[in-house]
Amino acid sequence: MDDFDDNPFADPSISQARPPPPTLQPIDHFNPFATENNAPSQNNQPAVLPTAPSDPPYSGGTKHFSQAPPPYVTKQLNTTTEDLRRQQEELDRRAAELERREQELRRNMDPSARVKNFPPLPSWFCLKPCFYQDISLEIPMEFQKLVRYHFHLWIAYCCVLLVNIIGSISLMAIHGSEAGSTFGLSILFFVLFTPLSFVCWFRPIYDAFKKDSSFNFFLYFFVFFMQFCVSVIQCLGISGSGTVGFINGLTSVSANIGVGLFLVLIGILFAGVAGTCMYFLFKVHRIYRSSGASFAKAQEEFAKGVFSNPTVRQTAVSVASTAARSNMEQGRM
Repeated sequence: MDDFDDNPFADPSISQARPPPPTLQPIDHFNPFATENNAPSQNNQPAVLPTAPSDPPYSGGTKHFSQAPPPYVTKQLNTTTEDLRRQQEELDRRAAELERREQELRRNMDPSARVKNFPPLPSWFCLKPCFYQDISLEIPMEFQKLVRYHFHLWIAYCCVLLVNIIGSISLMAIHGSEAGSTFGLSILFFVLFTPLSFVCWFRPIYDAFKKDSSFNFFLYFFVFFMQFCVSVIQCLGISGSGTVGFINGLTSVSANIGVGLFLVLIGILFAGVAGTCMYFLFKVHRIYRSSGASFAKAQEEFAKGVFSNPTVRQTAVSVASTAARSNMEQGRM
C-alpha cells in the first residue's frame, strides 16, 4: 500500500523534488509531548523546472524593413538624373546658339560692323572679299531656298564655262589652228562672265529679297533674261563663237567620236543652264506679282536711291550752280 498514492502520470523530476510523506505510526505509540528528533530534514529549496527556449516577445505584428532602397528605385533615380543632365546640356547649347545669332543680327543691323566675306579668299591673297553674304540671316525664311538655288546655278554656270575651255582644247586638237579663236574666246568668257554673272543677276536677286526692292527685281528680270539668251547661243556651239556645243560637236564626230560626244555633252550642259534660267524667271516673276509691286514703285525707289546718294546730290548742286552762274554772266553782258 506504500505505492498507493503514487501518480503514474506525474513528472519524475517533480516527484523527486517533492519531500516524502511522513511515516505513519500507530496511535498507541504517539506522544504529543515528545520531541521529534528523528524527523527527516526537508529540503527548503524550491524545485527548479527545466527551462524551455523562450520565443521572442510578440511585437504586435510590426515588421522592420531594411532602410536601403530596392534596386529598381536606384536605377530609376539614375535614369532621371541622366535625363536631367541631358536636358540641361541641350538647353545650354540652344542658349549659346541663340546668343550667337543675336550677335550676328546685331552686327547685321550695324553696316559698319559687317565684315565682307565673299568671295572667300585666303588672308594672304592680294585681293580681299568684296561683298557680305549670309543667306540664312539676311534673306527671309520663305525665300532662302530660292536664293540658294540661284547661287548654285551661278556656281554651275562657272563650272560649265570651265569645262568649255577643256572642250575648246579638244576641238583645237582635232581641227588645229582653225579652232584657235574658239579656245581664246573660251578663256575670255570664263574670266569675264564669272564675275559679271554674279554681280549683274545674282546680287540683284539677293538684294531684291533682302530689301524687298522693286528696282532690284526689274534689274534681275532684264539681266537674267539676257543670261538665258546667251546660254541658248552658247549651247549651239557655233564655230568661232568661243563655246562648243551641238554644231561643232556633231561636225567633230566623224573625226573623233569621243571628242564629238564630249562637245555635245557640253552643249547639253549649256542648254540645262538656259532651261533653269527660264524656270527661275517665271518663278520669281510669280512671286513678284503676288507681292503687289509695280514698275511705278521701282521708279520711285530708283529716284529715292539716286537723290539720297551724297555724290549724286553734290554733282547735281555743282551742275545747277554752274548753270546759274553762266546765266547771270550772260545777263550782265
